[in-house]
Amino acid sequence: MKAFIKGVLFFIISICFISHARSQDSSRWHLTNDGGIEWNVKENDSHMDHIEMSGLYISTIVHYGVQDGNLKQKVYLVFPMLRTIPNDTHASLAHEINKDSLTQIKIDGKIVEEYPSKFYHKGILGYQSGTPEGIQIKHQLYPSTDQPVFIDLVKIINPTNKSVNIELPDIDYSYITKADDGVYGSYTINVVANKHGDFKVNPNESIEYALIYSGRITGTPEQYVSADYELKKRKKLVNEILSDLVFESPNKVINTTFSFAKIRATESIYKTKGGLMHSPGGGRYYAAIWANDQAEYANPFFPFLGNLEGNESAINSFRHFAKYINPEYKPIPSSIIAEGIDYWNGAGDRGDMAMIAYGATRFALAYGDKKTAQELWPLIEWCLEYSRRKVNDNGVANSDSDELEGRFPAGDANLNTSSLYYDALISAVMLGNELNIKSSVLAIYSQQAVELKTAIEDYFGRNIAGFETYRYYQGNNTLRAWICTPLTVDIFTRSEGTIDALFSEKLWTSDGLASESGSTTFWDRATLYALRGVFAADETERAMNFFNYYSKRRLLGEHVPYPVEAYPEGNQRHLSAESALYCRVVTEGLWGIRPQGFNDFSFSPKMPDDWNSMSLRNIKAFNHSFDIEVIREKNKLFVKVFNDSKSFLTTQIENGETIKVRLD
Repeated sequence: MKAFIKGVLFFIISICFISHARSQDSSRWHLTNDGGIEWNVKENDSHMDHIEMSGLYISTIVHYGVQDGNLKQKVYLVFPMLRTIPNDTHASLAHEINKDSLTQIKIDGKIVEEYPSKFYHKGILGYQSGTPEGIQIKHQLYPSTDQPVFIDLVKIINPTNKSVNIELPDIDYSYITKADDGVYGSYTINVVANKHGDFKVNPNESIEYALIYSGRITGTPEQYVSADYELKKRKKLVNEILSDLVFESPNKVINTTFSFAKIRATESIYKTKGGLMHSPGGGRYYAAIWANDQAEYANPFFPFLGNLEGNESAINSFRHFAKYINPEYKPIPSSIIAEGIDYWNGAGDRGDMAMIAYGATRFALAYGDKKTAQELWPLIEWCLEYSRRKVNDNGVANSDSDELEGRFPAGDANLNTSSLYYDALISAVMLGNELNIKSSVLAIYSQQAVELKTAIEDYFGRNIAGFETYRYYQGNNTLRAWICTPLTVDIFTRSEGTIDALFSEKLWTSDGLASESGSTTFWDRATLYALRGVFAADETERAMNFFNYYSKRRLLGEHVPYPVEAYPEGNQRHLSAESALYCRVVTEGLWGIRPQGFNDFSFSPKMPDDWNSMSLRNIKAFNHSFDIEVIREKNKLFVKVFNDSKSFLTTQIENGETIKVRLD
């Protein structure tokens, strides 16, 4: 009877939440048939948004929208390898340029006024405008994949029945920095038009030109840029990302959000003098790596996508962390900055060694390359030993702070650090078996994991605010978002109370989880961890309700199209690793994929009740490219794992049942 009452209460709460969400629905955008999203602008509308797009040598945050129907646009350019002084975390050359500050096009002698009718996203920001003269203007904005260049490609179309004169201005905007402010001296940022002059455009004809934004060391030659070539390279990159690790389901919003998240997770990789570095972005964090954003969040995802630069950036990040291994077991810095030549450890040990060991073991298993795994093993072994030395008298791991770096209290030992350390031990045993590490060493890791799991329950397990869940640290008596972490590492002892707490009004907000009960601060990373964990706990229907709501808000709402970092901090920046975490909600949550070896994994597909099929295609992990299909057959799931040349598994299972697969 108790279970029945609880089920009824959950149903009522979910219906109330969904009804409220629908009443607050602000889906400004809609899906398009080609897999993009589009905003049809209403007359005299006013709305601004911003999106980050990146290439190997540039990142640009484009602020765009309308004010009373009139186009507004500015670009915030970041050049990660043009370093400024002091050469610290935030020392990437940056400069903002408002479109209105550049000389404007004229139509029949009048400065053009653009009134956008639609905006579009699919790895490229596009928009279409009309003018009072009846002329149409189409824009495509995108970064170069491999040059410090950003482009606004403009096409002007005359659909009227009379000729018009188009004056394209000779734009030559320059911003030159002081030599004393740059590591490599003075820098020059330019905006030039690749075409200028007066042009007669007849009815049903068009003209095209490009604004090219670039940055370079002053005195070095300005490189020729072909806007069309750069557009083709950008589209090629986007299409390659979209064609691998394809999620197919009846829910087109989640499918598309997943596709978009792959783009943002992958594009934010920079070619530094320290090798390829995946970096968060957001206007502040470039040419640098973090133990959480890269090692913990993004790196375990990259093998599944199979992106060459993504995998190399992951390996390179672990190489950089490994440089700080020391016999005294002083902590590895939280962040390696300035293209790899310096570090930041301003928050002390945030549990970084647990983060690194967690990410490195999962990455190595999924990547499936023995040579790479052997290279990473000394780092993993050192981080595990460091973490063991931090275990306190209560059996859990101490750390100075956590990944929130003191924004919220974390005590001397927090739940997140110990949970990650636990998972790293489990993965290390699996990886060690592949590397023929001594069985006595792996037996110690196994025993440490058993003891740590017990200690996590004894030390952190508590009734908080009426929920049988976890305190985040000793003395903590308020609900915290990161109580979700045990669920993501297969600790389900308190899953019922924890999930109730996560989805209660004390933590869940219109933007996902509050960092702490009663706070207005939210970080998408915690929400995405929680959703992954709830799926892992086999609470599929509960997870799907909130996952669907979250996906629609981030993809089609007021700030699109990617997961964000935080609010109020950072103005909801599109940090890259959050998008990797979104993808992992699908791969590790909904699909339950868990690396077991170089060619082995387990998975437990959770099919929502109203779905009859789902699939993951072109998975690139475990030394293979393969698909997984799931089809509902009565009360069972028919599962198939295969590629073009071989069927690896065909079976029937219960919904949520765990099965193991060996790809050979």
